[in-house]
Amino acid sequence: MPSALDPAVADRLSRDPAGLVCAVVQQHDTREVLMVGWMDDEALHRTLTTGRVTFWSRSRQEYWRKGDTSGHVQHVRSVALDCDGDAVLVSVDQVGVACHTGTRSCFEAGGDLGATVAAEASA
Repeated sequence: MPSALDPAVADRLSRDPAGLVCAVVQQHDTREVLMVGWMDDEALHRTLTTGRVTFWSRSRQEYWRKGDTSGHVQHVRSVALDCDGDAVLVSVDQVGVACHTGTRSCFEAGGDLGATVAAEASA
């Protein structure tokens, strides 16, 4: 079934072999990165037109709208495409937690990997 995604938007997307683009979800006011999901053209269309974030579940092979079962809804504030067209940044107003583990951010749940931090360049 063809998507109703605006062809001008669809033409700008650079999809992976499964037809997906990465969707980075960020809290609109704090800029905190909450989670990453995947969208095909239809999920992006639904996100752009309904005011709620919709993803394509790679494991279940179906659409899912964040918060429909958990109540932890993501209200869309803006959606931007990156320079390569292979990722979107979805700015949201997150209600409740974003991660299925019960933490605010999926990156909080995953934890710090202990990277070496580079020293600031001198002026």
